[in-house]
Amino acid sequence: MTARTGENPTQARLSDRQLTAFGLPPRAGAARGRVLVIGCGALAREILAIVRANGLNHVDVTCLPAILHNRPERIVPALRRALETQRAGYDAVFVAYADCGTGGALRRFCEDAGIEMIAGPHCYAFYEGNAAFAGRKDEIDAFYLTDFLVRQFEAFVWKPLGLDRHPELRESYFGHYRKLVYQAQSDDPALARMARDHARRLGLSYERRLTGYGDLEGTLLRWAERGREPG
Repeated sequence: MTARTGENPTQARLSDRQLTAFGLPPRAGAARGRVLVIGCGALAREILAIVRANGLNHVDVTCLPAILHNRPERIVPALRRALETQRAGYDAVFVAYADCGTGGALRRFCEDAGIEMIAGPHCYAFYEGNAAFAGRKDEIDAFYLTDFLVRQFEAFVWKPLGLDRHPELRESYFGHYRKLVYQAQSDDPALARMARDHARRLGLSYERRLTGYGDLEGTLLRWAERGREPG
């Protein structure tokens, strides 16, 4: 497989399993004057797709392991280490995370470091659009999945909750939910079938919304333009 613009060969070969456990490694040989985006592994494919589609050759992307979402207290220490080893040589650095369950700790860290992150409480909000998501007051009983989480349902939901060993716990975990909402970044019938099956396994009704990249794309494009600004 040939690497595309903005990727090195290692990035191009990454699987969802690797993005979950290890994230997206940095591109080798970055030169000063480029933009670095450090993101969540669950967003890696979408970020790289936006970078490629818009010809953002001056933007490099690296991502932390997506599985950190299951232990959000580890996100800030991991981001701190990434910044210490990768920040040098870039004119601008941005963080492609929302708050993601850190209770404001990630935002405070980014503010102290002088780094902008994505607005919103989590990826479900910015994929749908933060304003639109905030207006859905009747969805406190909805369980959300994205393209990545549909593909990695076993690793992020089924196995961590022990449902592979104790399916009888399903009602304890999901009895207060009413429906599963699949926020689709891509129009993929195979993923839609998988998401519907996940809803069935959880005993929930099913709704699919083709959100695309939502606020993520606009944010990345704005960051890319700022990275071109002198000084």
